[in-house]
Amino acid sequence: MSKTVLSPGSATIINAISTGFGSAFGIGLSIEAEAKFSNCGINCSSDLGVSPNLMNLCVKKVLDYYNITNDKIIEEIISDLDFGNGEGIEIKTKSNLPLGSGLSSSSALSNAVVMASASLIADEFCLKPLSDFELVNLGIDASLEAGVTITGAFDDASASLFGGVTITDNTKRKILHQEKMPNYDVLVFMPDKESLSGSSDVSRMKLIAPFVEMAFDKAMDKEYLEALTLNGLLYASVLNFDNNIALDALESGALASGLSGTGSSFVAIVDDSSIDNVKEAWNSYDGKIIETIVDNEGTRFI
Repeated sequence: MSKTVLSPGSATIINAISTGFGSAFGIGLSIEAEAKFSNCGINCSSDLGVSPNLMNLCVKKVLDYYNITNDKIIEEIISDLDFGNGEGIEIKTKSNLPLGSGLSSSSALSNAVVMASASLIADEFCLKPLSDFELVNLGIDASLEAGVTITGAFDDASASLFGGVTITDNTKRKILHQEKMPNYDVLVFMPDKESLSGSSDVSRMKLIAPFVEMAFDKAMDKEYLEALTLNGLLYASVLNFDNNIALDALESGALASGLSGTGSSFVAIVDDSSIDNVKEAWNSYDGKIIETIVDNEGTRFI
């Protein structure tokens, strides 16, 4: 038996690092995770070329949640599977979602691994499935422990889990608003520069908090395009990314454009009349352009 889960990344509307309040929306770039039982402990591998540390932590959080290592009854049941001390899950992942790019790859990976491994265990041993919020919180706890996020990224994780737009209080891990996003086309520009959010300069980002609050107010008023652009311009300025990338997209007709997360990717929301013009403008920069769409489905089994 195996379980396979597809989890989308997300793009930033409001980065939560400055104020603790954030917003993001799902995009059509994703991570796929397959979970199955194994007799060789927790064995996580990926085509992403990254350390399996986060995946290992996600599986361990799930095992701890179900009390696998301490529940004698379950230990007896799984002994036939050579689980040993309750460890015996293999995870394989593959992805078209770039890492270290500000597109919520850590959140998507955590959601995919937690959902796949938890469903595998719950179905096999007739246990209660994780609720949505239990699932996302286990992934966030693993991401914080792995040091791949500053705030816990509840905004990114919830947008990845549910799809569409979420507006969140990251400190309280609470969704303030949630809805589907219009089916926009989305362009992603990836400069030849990586940025890992776990190592970003928080003190500089705190300086712009009053202005990020203005962008957040726009998001709460459902003015998502304006909020995305303003937030992106603010964070790109303090993180030393080139705001001309976003401005050129806007000049070329993009509906919105700005830095996603703590970079390095910029996103542009476009329509049929502007997509080619934005791509042409971005071709003058060193980097890669990816075409995708809004994802309103969220994390799901495939």
